[in-house]
Amino acid sequence: MESIVSVSNLKKSFKSLEVLKDVSFTIPKGSIFALLGSNGAGKTTAVRILSTLSKPNGGTATICGYDVVREADNVRGCISLTGQFAAVDEVLTGRENLMLIGQLKRIPKVKSKVDEWLDTFNLEDAANRQVSTYSGGMRRRLDIAMSLMGNPQVLFLDEPTTGLDPQNRIAMWDMVRGLVSEGTTVFLTTQYLEEAEYLADNIAILHEGRIIAEGTPGHLKAIMPQRGAQLNFQTEADAEKALKLLKDNGIDVGNVTQNLPSLEDVFLTLIGEKKEGNSHD
Repeated sequence: MESIVSVSNLKKSFKSLEVLKDVSFTIPKGSIFALLGSNGAGKTTAVRILSTLSKPNGGTATICGYDVVREADNVRGCISLTGQFAAVDEVLTGRENLMLIGQLKRIPKVKSKVDEWLDTFNLEDAANRQVSTYSGGMRRRLDIAMSLMGNPQVLFLDEPTTGLDPQNRIAMWDMVRGLVSEGTTVFLTTQYLEEAEYLADNIAILHEGRIIAEGTPGHLKAIMPQRGAQLNFQTEADAEKALKLLKDNGIDVGNVTQNLPSLEDVFLTLIGEKKEGNSHD
């Protein structure tokens, strides 16, 4: 598949602190890529570099064929960023927030585009209310709608469901999948492992400034040692015979359950342990 994001040997330091040491990955066009890591692993630093908000100390990165340092203006023309906290104006209404962004980006027929996004994100009924009256889920939906004004090819979502309740998180997941089905490429950072497993086509695990594993959720589970297996029998009698054989051979089985690793098992095994950090993430 055609790559829309390409990162090679990316490095970033803050004085003597190496945050990104040697990061490389590619993202196919029209896919969801999840970058996983503990607090302080460097996820947000990577996003800031790719979204042209920070410059690397080494390595290269291109988005839509443009170098993020040398051709930053061109990169900004094909990306959008939704940060960890909703960047909305609470004094304005939802409609006014969208109109403001649309006018700044000089989007043609901006009023009809605003109506379209209000409908897409289920905000029509609240369109003329001040954003200060919105719930957390509504603010996040509005924030992403504002990011999508201008139809960016690549959307960065930096921990987009932080602070949302389970119902709004699931709604957000469905919305992200819908965006990708329309052709948007999504770069997602998250600490929620089930979020990455549910959404991502490919996952990279960032630990101590390096990518220590990358692949589909299924691939990451497959590389785990000591995996279990699920046995399916045609009849209950066959299952009882199998359990009897195990018992006769000195293997006591209390029950039989599927014992494949979760993505959390993979993550914690690969990083050794979950470490608390307070660096630039």
